[in-house]
Amino acid sequence: MTKGSLDVHELIEARLRHGDLRYTTGRRALVELLVSNARPISISDIASQLPDVPRSSAYRHLVDLEHVGVVRRVAASDEFTRFELAEDLTEHHHHLLCTLCGSVVDVTPTSEFESTVAAMIDTLAGQQGFVVSSHALDVLGHCHNCA
Repeated sequence: MTKGSLDVHELIEARLRHGDLRYTTGRRALVELLVSNARPISISDIASQLPDVPRSSAYRHLVDLEHVGVVRRVAASDEFTRFELAEDLTEHHHHLLCTLCGSVVDVTPTSEFESTVAAMIDTLAGQQGFVVSSHALDVLGHCHNCA
C-alpha cells in the first residue's frame, strides 16, 4: 500500500461516517484482510480467512464499503466476483481476468502505456462531452492454465 495503515483506516472511517455508517469490528477485519492479501479476494476466501464473520455479514459489509468508495468489485463474471481496496487507497493498476477459472492478475503498466491509454480515453470521452475522473482497465480472457 502506498499509504500508511493508520492513514488508510482514518480515510475509511471518514468515508463510512460520511455515509452514516460506523467502522465496526467486522468492517475493520475485512479491510485488514484486503490489506494483508494485496490481491482481489472472493467471498469464499473471506469466509475461510475470517471464520468469525458470517458470510452474510461479510457480504453486507463489502456492499457498504463499496458504496462509500472503500472497496472495488472485480469480476470476470458474477460467478467469480472478487473484492479489493479502492485504487485511491492503494496504487493504480489494472487486471487480467480469466473467464474460465476466475483468476485475477494485478498488473501495473508502464508510464508510457498509461499515457497512451489516458490520451485515448480523453479523445473518446471528449467526443461525447464526457469528463473523465479516472479509469480502470479489466482485460477478460483465459489465463495460461486455462488457455
